[in-house]
Amino acid sequence: MKGTIFYWLKSYLGFSNKESRGFLFLLPFLTILLLIPTLFGYIRDQAAEDYQLQFQGKIDSLRRAGVELVSSPDPVFNPEDTIKNKLQAEDQQFQNLNKIPLSQADSATLQIVPGIGPAFASRIIKYREQLGGFHDEGQLLEVYGLKPETVEELLKYFEFDEMITQKLKINQSTETDLAKHPYISYSEAKVILAYKKQHGDYQSTEDLKAIKIFKPEWIDKIAPYLVF
Repeated sequence: MKGTIFYWLKSYLGFSNKESRGFLFLLPFLTILLLIPTLFGYIRDQAAEDYQLQFQGKIDSLRRAGVELVSSPDPVFNPEDTIKNKLQAEDQQFQNLNKIPLSQADSATLQIVPGIGPAFASRIIKYREQLGGFHDEGQLLEVYGLKPETVEELLKYFEFDEMITQKLKINQSTETDLAKHPYISYSEAKVILAYKKQHGDYQSTEDLKAIKIFKPEWIDKIAPYLVF
């Protein structure tokens, strides 16, 4: 058999015995190189078929879950459809939840909001208690680390209600009592008490504005938490 091949290579291709041996040595490698494109094509087609089957399985699962899918000109994949489906699923989630007032939210319920875990939930509750309640949505941005987009998500799930549950009796409070409030430092508390000692009890925020060291914006900020 080998001799026949050598004879054929010598007669028809003009190969010498040495060249014939070299050709036979390379022949398996040449065959593999020729088959590689076909092999890769088969693998690619198989992978595409598997992906389409998996994608169709996901579509069927979403349909069974009651998610309405948006038709797409691309039968395999359309990123826009995925985003629309996600938004529809979120809207459905909102419909299944009662919006409760933020003043009544506890640490557990706050964690239903995307982006709020146990740490953020605990910070929000703690800051609300330290203030004595929120009276403005902007105060949520004062919670350490809470971003505007997270606050926006929070207000999708909870109804903001102005609810101050605890106020400072400015004429009866000690320096320590006043300084416990996040908006009042010890130095500010000292000035408040020193002015009261010299001029008597405060009657309104106008008395605080008579203390020239205090900025009007700061007085307006603490005013909702004071009782005269």
